Amino acid sequence: MKDAFGLPQSLLVLGGTSEIALATARRLVARRTRTVHLAGRPSPALESAAADLRALGADVRTVAFDALDPEAHESVLGKVFAEGDVDLVLLAFGVLGDQARDERDPVAAVRVAQTNYTGAVSAGLVAARALQSQGHGSLVVLSSVAGERARRANFIYGSSKAGLDAFAQGLGDALHGTGVHVMVVRPGFVRTRMTAGLAEAPLATTPEEVAAAVELGLRRRSETVWVPGVLRVVMSGLRHLPRGLFRRLPV
Repeated sequence: MKDAFGLPQSLLVLGGTSEIALATARRLVARRTRTVHLAGRPSPALESAAADLRALGADVRTVAFDALDPEAHESVLGKVFAEGDVDLVLLAFGVLGDQARDERDPVAAVRVAQTNYTGAVSAGLVAARALQSQGHGSLVVLSSVAGERARRANFIYGSSKAGLDAFAQGLGDALHGTGVHVMVVRPGFVRTRMTAGLAEAPLATTPEEVAAAVELGLRRRSETVWVPGVLRVVMSGLRHLPRGLFRRLPV
């Protein structure tokens, strides 16, 4: 169960090799979390992540999970919840894709959409139902400011995050009053392996800074968290900018 400050004893990470998710897990383990399930495709990276968290004192189990196999989500996640209550589910999987390539290859573009949106819808609904059945818990969904308004430079990725963000908001409304808390996290450019080699955007942040914002959001039971916080104002302005002007921006 969570403590008075909203921090979990048990954590399920969907996307167990995500740098943001692992930074969050390390921060929570340092506070109070003792049981961690890392769900992802079996790999040396997943096992290494588990070993790192074990070294911090957590009881860590790896779970074979594939965002692109929604038919298996209920079975896979059901086994995790059958082992005991899960206080926090962190939905952190996603792919950036390659915009130039994906525009020429619709199959690759669809794979981005299936991972970031379709897979998240399936896993999110399964996790939400399990949390509701146990009567408590939080679902934290890693969205992106890219979903606020489609940009020429990454509209395939951005559109998938827009769908994810809308889904998570609606799910939060559906679960209001059930004891389950849904929090949408909207980071800007985060310095990770996924963004390595890309031109850094203004207000860039780190996985550790996102993790700190997630912890604070859990303590406050926030519904939406922007990282950094100033992006809320920036994106509000960009969202309402006339389309003709928006097209001229170097974005």
